[in-house]
Amino acid sequence: MEMMTGEQIAAAKLADWRKLGQGMHARYVVADFGAGARFVSAVADAGTAAGHQPRVTLGDTFVDLKLISDDAVYVANGVEHVVEYTTRKDLELAQQITEIAATQGVKADPAGITTIELALDTADAAKVAPMWAALLTGDTAASGRGTPGNDVRDATGRVPILWFQDTDAHETPRQRFHLDVWVAPEYAEQRIAAAVAAGATIVDDSEAPSFVVLADADGNKACVCTDSLGLDDWGVTH
Repeated sequence: MEMMTGEQIAAAKLADWRKLGQGMHARYVVADFGAGARFVSAVADAGTAAGHQPRVTLGDTFVDLKLISDDAVYVANGVEHVVEYTTRKDLELAQQITEIAATQGVKADPAGITTIELALDTADAAKVAPMWAALLTGDTAASGRGTPGNDVRDATGRVPILWFQDTDAHETPRQRFHLDVWVAPEYAEQRIAAAVAAGATIVDDSEAPSFVVLADADGNKACVCTDSLGLDDWGVTH
């Protein structure tokens, strides 16, 4: 299916949902586990009818949902790749879930949405990716799954995505891993401010709001990321 652009996602006006990375995310606040289970049951019925289901995390006071398609088509240099990304069926099901939430009186909490990705600097992703896939998921097939590159993506979502940032060959020691912390765009400044108040330093904000690089007192870096219209999810480096 066709990948949705940032403009198409924005035009859908899905107030409960935010695109973080490649998928659509929502958090709903529920009174208790039972209320969450009833909400999830109604969502499952809608997903069954649509032939497409979200990924669900159910807690005592929240329901986290992720919508992503595994049959999106990404074209690079004239070559089609089948990847994991947001498609029209995700937007349509997100709208139905929003309506279910309204009917049940379940409120969205965009400030509570966060997703983590791991990034590793390497001059040879193809060489190191199989080891990381086996270590993180138990299966080398996770390397390159749902992506045109070598990203490690666990089909069951047990571990964060690991993607590889191209770099010149270099000697260690040097920080080669960093975290990408994806949040809703309107809450990025709040998250950055909280980190700064707790001791972080802003290292680079030249690409804000797409990403802002922070460092702790020891110099270890992480990025606060948001989805920006036109952001290339497959080619951004930081």
